[in-house]
Amino acid sequence: MRKTFFRYIALVTLVMLTVTGCATMEANPKTTIGAVGGAAVGGLIAAAAHGSPAAIAASVIGGGLLGGLVGNMLDERDRRMAAETTHRALETAPTGTTVPWQNPDTGHSGAVTVTRTYQTASGTFCREYQQTVTIDGKPEQAKGVACRQPDGSWKAAN
Repeated sequence: MRKTFFRYIALVTLVMLTVTGCATMEANPKTTIGAVGGAAVGGLIAAAAHGSPAAIAASVIGGGLLGGLVGNMLDERDRRMAAETTHRALETAPTGTTVPWQNPDTGHSGAVTVTRTYQTASGTFCREYQQTVTIDGKPEQAKGVACRQPDGSWKAAN
C-alpha cells in the first residue's frame, strides 16, 4: 500500500513538472504556485480515488489549469481562508447552508454551500457542495463531492 502511494506521488510529480515546466515564477508567481498546487491536489485526489494513470494525468492537467487560473488572482491567505471554509462547511454546515469567507486585505471573497448529504451503499457519508470565489466582483463557481474517511477527514470524491 505504502509503495503504491509513493509511486502515485512520483507519477503526480512527473506529470506536474511536465505540465508546469514552461511556467516561470518571475512572470507571475501566483499563477505558477496555483498551477503547481492545483496539479498536485488534482493528481493526489485521483491517485487516492481512482488509481489509474489516465485519471491521475487528467486530474493533474485539469487541476493545474484551474489552479493556475485561481492562483493568478488569489494570495496565500485567500487560499487558506477558502480551504478552511470548505472544511468547516463539510464538517458542520447543515445542507443548504452557505458558509462565507472574505479577505479584507484583498477584497476577495467566497462561499461554500453544501447542497446534498447522503450515505453510500457501503455506509460512507458524502456531501455534495458548491464553492464560489469572487475576485474583483467576478464570481467563479465549482462543484464537488467529498466523503468522510474512517479517520474522520474529508476526501474529495471527484
